[in-house]
Amino acid sequence: MSERTKILIVVAALIVLLIVMQFASSFVILLVTQALVFAILAMSLDILLGYTGLPSLGQAAYLGVGAYLTAILATKYGFGLGSSFWAVIVLGILLGAVTAAIFGLFAIRASGVYFLMITLALGQCVWGLAYRWNSLTGGDNGINMPGRPNFGIDLAHDMTFFYVVFGFFVAALAALYLLVKSPFGRSLVGIRESELRMRILGYNTWLHKYIAFIIAGAFGGLAGVLWAFLNGLVSPEDVILTTSVDALLMVVLGGPGTLVGGAIGAGVVVFLREYLSTLVEWWQYALGGVYVLTILYLPGGLMGIPERIRQRRALSAPAEQAKAVSVSQ
Repeated sequence: MSERTKILIVVAALIVLLIVMQFASSFVILLVTQALVFAILAMSLDILLGYTGLPSLGQAAYLGVGAYLTAILATKYGFGLGSSFWAVIVLGILLGAVTAAIFGLFAIRASGVYFLMITLALGQCVWGLAYRWNSLTGGDNGINMPGRPNFGIDLAHDMTFFYVVFGFFVAALAALYLLVKSPFGRSLVGIRESELRMRILGYNTWLHKYIAFIIAGAFGGLAGVLWAFLNGLVSPEDVILTTSVDALLMVVLGGPGTLVGGAIGAGVVVFLREYLSTLVEWWQYALGGVYVLTILYLPGGLMGIPERIRQRRALSAPAEQAKAVSVSQ
């Protein structure tokens, strides 16, 4: 399948989503909006995991700093509830990038499981601050948002806010797609495949990974701002390890190194979690079973299904030809 065909399929799917949402209930609108927010977070993680080969367990930290920044500015200063909403978006992205720039100085020095553990520890530091700094973050009670912005367009309406989040999702997808298709993105894939070879070719692999780490943090901060306005409450629950693990599993479920796979994985996880929780009490086991089956039988994620089908057809073709020859003889 050509790259142009893939782009047309994604564009068509996004148009269909917009059309279908016109007839959706309020509950479904909120679920899809939540899935789009987590899709941005998952795509930001995919830059590290899928393209650079850096599995991170600290992505919730950037979601958290963006969300807490939004909540603090809104509750203490009333900033972000009007036309300053766009300024909060920029500040959230910048804070996510700055936080990642600081964390990256420690994390990028390691690789493999050590990188995973360092990002886990750094993410837990953010959780500790959110939980203990009561005067700023409200501790375990969190911060209740006063509402959504109204700057001529009232984002209190769920459908209106969905359009805004959808716009940010499309912009993030386009920006990250251009990034991974650029020479810089190609170099990240080279680092994932063989960092030593890239060093021999003269690439500064540490700098490339550091920049990718910062970019992932920036988009994580964007997801945090949107999450604060969507959820209406920012608490330490948003920055716990489970959030980072969910983002990691979304990427693995959808397909690492595809961007769109992270978005699909986010949609599947959000809908399974919210829908199954209304049916059975043991929904966590069902969701865990989906993860296990995906890793065992679909290592390329849901986006790897077409390739898996092509491989099976390629393997079965010689056998079918041999059978046809034997029958003719």
